[in-house]
Amino acid sequence: MLMGLLAIAMGLVTLRTGWILPTARRHVTRPHLHGLGGLLIGTSLVLQGLFDFRILPSLSWDIRFFGEIAFLFAGLLLISASQLMAPRRRPEPDQVIHPSGRRTRAT
Repeated sequence: MLMGLLAIAMGLVTLRTGWILPTARRHVTRPHLHGLGGLLIGTSLVLQGLFDFRILPSLSWDIRFFGEIAFLFAGLLLISASQLMAPRRRPEPDQVIHPSGRRTRAT
């Protein structure tokens, strides 16, 4: 449950400020998705602890299991998507792209 609270805190910090742990900064290209993924994973872990300690009324085993797995998998997918390269933008029709990658207006 403590790890879930830590993941929720990190997700909120990432969503609010865009700050990411130094070990993940090199890989993350979309901090917003990374923060949402952290929130979903943390929520899954906290809910699991609340159900196990009987703080929340217990649902059937199947609903708890598949719900937690769905949250974990969705969070993992969002964190994976946050590390994909950003899509390349197409140049406007009146722009010329030089071999160096610099864009200029056509004259």
